[in-house]
Amino acid sequence: MSHNWKDVLPIDSIQEINPVSGGDVNQAFRVETNSKPYFLLVQAGRSADFYTGEITGLEEMAKAGITVPQVIDSGENQGDAYLLLSYLEEGQNGNQRELGRMVAQLHQYHSDDGLYGFDAPYEGADIQFDNSWTDSWLELFVERRMDKLHRLLVDNNKWNQRQSDTYQQVRQIMVDELTRHKSDPSLLHGDLWAGNYMFLSDGSPALFDPASMYGDREFDLGATKVFGGFNSDFYAAYDEAYPLSEGSELRIEFYRLYLLMVHLHKFGATYESSVDQSMSIILNRVGD
Repeated sequence: MSHNWKDVLPIDSIQEINPVSGGDVNQAFRVETNSKPYFLLVQAGRSADFYTGEITGLEEMAKAGITVPQVIDSGENQGDAYLLLSYLEEGQNGNQRELGRMVAQLHQYHSDDGLYGFDAPYEGADIQFDNSWTDSWLELFVERRMDKLHRLLVDNNKWNQRQSDTYQQVRQIMVDELTRHKSDPSLLHGDLWAGNYMFLSDGSPALFDPASMYGDREFDLGATKVFGGFNSDFYAAYDEAYPLSEGSELRIEFYRLYLLMVHLHKFGATYESSVDQSMSIILNRVGD
């Protein structure tokens, strides 16, 4: 690495820094020291505040009693943002029921004032969302996130007029359902797919790489339904610990559609048919 991390990071006896898999947003490295390893994330060309949302999310999740990496340091080095975390050692086996109970525990941690949002915006490499506090989940989710994605997909010619019109039909269904549905503002992971949890060496679950906010807890469950990695034990244990209310299947599809639209914006036509299918599912469920 060209950066002189030994002079920047507040840890002693750095032996070597090796690249590891860290997702498609960050460069990720394992920092070896004489005593223990650390996990270093780097986002090229971004200021230190790029990681504010992730740091705040990890700190909030820790308050809720969730096992997450500890924030050691963050800042900017030679024009690149960085975040230094404790290193979680992954094990070979884990229990999906324990994972389900952990996510339910996370969602039972609610905002103090009953508002939706977060102290930091959503800051992705390809898209940003306003998380400023509001008393309306519909505003935060539909107006700030879904409508913004709709505009981007149309403006970037990733949606045609038919798809835009279909979205408007789906949007009305979302508005009607979320007006009826009263959800407490739960602490969310915000990007709960299979790549953002692990089982540790003792078999216990841990969460990482959050895009947290306080919102409808079914938002996280929608993310679990996109790429797999969560089995029936997970959902059964979650529902035992924190039962879902009537109509959850439809609302979970709203949130599944959201994540698919994010991926259509980011990766293009690969996700077009999945987005179209999700909108059809929503229209058909309401039409039944």
